[in-house]
Amino acid sequence: MAKAAPNAPLSLGRTLTFSATSLPVAALVLALTVHLPPYFAASLGVPLAAVGAVFGFCRLIDIPIEPLLGLAMDRTRTRWGRFRLWTLIGAPLMLLGLVMLTNARQGVGEGYLVAWLLVMYLGLSILLLSHIAWGATLATTYNARARIFGVIGGVGVIGALGVLVIPIVMERSGYSDAEGVRGMVWYVILLIPACVGLVVWRTPETIAPEAPGQRFRLRDYLDLITHGSMARILVADLCLALGPGWMAAIFLFFSRDRMGFTTGQANVLLAIYILAGLFGSPATAWIATRIGKHRAAMLSSAIYSLSIVSMLWLPRGDLGPSAVAYFASGFVAAGFGALIRAMVADVADDIRLTQGKERGGLLYSLIASTNKIAVAASVIITYPLLERIGYDPKLGHANSAAAIEGLTVAFLAGPIGFLALGAICMLGYRLTAERAAETRRQLEERDAELAAETAAGA
Repeated sequence: MAKAAPNAPLSLGRTLTFSATSLPVAALVLALTVHLPPYFAASLGVPLAAVGAVFGFCRLIDIPIEPLLGLAMDRTRTRWGRFRLWTLIGAPLMLLGLVMLTNARQGVGEGYLVAWLLVMYLGLSILLLSHIAWGATLATTYNARARIFGVIGGVGVIGALGVLVIPIVMERSGYSDAEGVRGMVWYVILLIPACVGLVVWRTPETIAPEAPGQRFRLRDYLDLITHGSMARILVADLCLALGPGWMAAIFLFFSRDRMGFTTGQANVLLAIYILAGLFGSPATAWIATRIGKHRAAMLSSAIYSLSIVSMLWLPRGDLGPSAVAYFASGFVAAGFGALIRAMVADVADDIRLTQGKERGGLLYSLIASTNKIAVAASVIITYPLLERIGYDPKLGHANSAAAIEGLTVAFLAGPIGFLALGAICMLGYRLTAERAAETRRQLEERDAELAAETAAGA
């Protein structure tokens, strides 16, 4: 496999090819967040609180594994590269877990769900972590990183849109909601080998030289967490992921029982929300190159909050106004992940300059962990909360007025509150474009010296 020069910019074609992994990943994340929990509760008869506990447990139990995966990836050095090998490990695990979950039928036990969700989540963790850490090595400048992760986010939108089209088409063809969800899962299953194979085949990988005599210590891990910029990013990422994740967890309930839409109409609105990200992710990345990534994140948080607040005054059952509100929120929501990942790449350079070793995999494992905590918390908190206020998903429109009002308050208050906290975390962020450029300059000088020393000793 030919390797690109370390500082050679990645062409748009190569960037799009590399982004292919985000097609099945984004599709699966959407299905897991929005459709699978209600599917197990409403179609397979698993109690609502049990669904929340199972999905939350599976998301939380593999969080301690994330740092181990990141550390293992950073230490991997093979002729195939570092992250390419891990990509090939994660894809089959993800496939196996999904195939077994599609075989679940009415009355399935929690043990079955836990076992195969864990397998699927492990594969997803490996695939997602190796992909974003690999992407950080392909772009080496402040603005290039914003662009590459913006493209990755945009391509992921296409995958998410594809998975949303399936239940809409199947509903119009007379299939049940349960059959539509199973169709979504098989869509992801078919995407995985095609997309991962293309990325592994066509994307170059260069392993940066490392300073000799440096070993990983527990203190190094603590230094990563307490690093000034990284600490802010971790808390901000938790909040910026929990806000939309909270909304996604109860989106179908709110759309059907508060706004009066059918499941098919709700999926159309969700498709609009996701479609907006196709434009919003690259646009947010472009804005970040003008005003800075942290300021772009703050601006996006404000726009998102205003757009969902407007839903309080939207007429029931009218797709037009709701479509505008969901497009606006989806436009900025897609940029959150891209901005955070690009910021972590800048931190990785700063850490490599001080520690002398590549810590990108470990840093991105921290981000993956906060994201998992957010997704798990969105289900763990919202589902029992809805149950506590008296909302029953099986009753649908027949829920009491008080239960519907509680559903509405929960749908709006959680996202707005957490996004406000995420924006506050970005106040005073110091790893600006100028500082990142200076760090990169020092790294390139040291890398050139290490390469020269290696060549002289060969």
